[in-house]
Amino acid sequence: MSTPVQPAETETALARRYRLELDTSSTSTPSWVLMPGIQEFDPAVDPTQQDSTTYEDGGWADNTVTQLAWSIELTLLHRYHPTTKVFNAAQEALRLAAESFGSGATVHVRWYDREGRPEAYEGRALVTWDPDGGATDDLDSVGVTLTGKGAKVAITNPLAGSGS
Repeated sequence: MSTPVQPAETETALARRYRLELDTSSTSTPSWVLMPGIQEFDPAVDPTQQDSTTYEDGGWADNTVTQLAWSIELTLLHRYHPTTKVFNAAQEALRLAAESFGSGATVHVRWYDREGRPEAYEGRALVTWDPDGGATDDLDSVGVTLTGKGAKVAITNPLAGSGS
């Protein structure tokens, strides 16, 4: 038996490696804007598993993945302009989508590794906007859930090869 070679990958990635952008275009050509104020970012893919156990499995359970669902849970610090006091347009688009019906409730987003690594996706999602509230000395933060509406699609990272 041979001794495994020590991996060359010795650094740990930071959780803040993700960047989220929102498509603000009303046409078929995307116009991506940065989502500011992200304090937490938690992407997930949840499989639906169905029991596919048969007699041939010899008493061992067998399951089959029949569906995938993606989501992103965020905590945002609610950003506004220091002079006009107007809330950030990208964050406002999420809030308004969360209070809409039909196609108005869907946003187009993309997220990727801000250092140019290959992990990059885009998709359409429904929005839940849940202000955290708080005490007089707390920051105004909002819990946001983006629930995938259809597939998340792997894309080329917009920062690939940029050395960002």
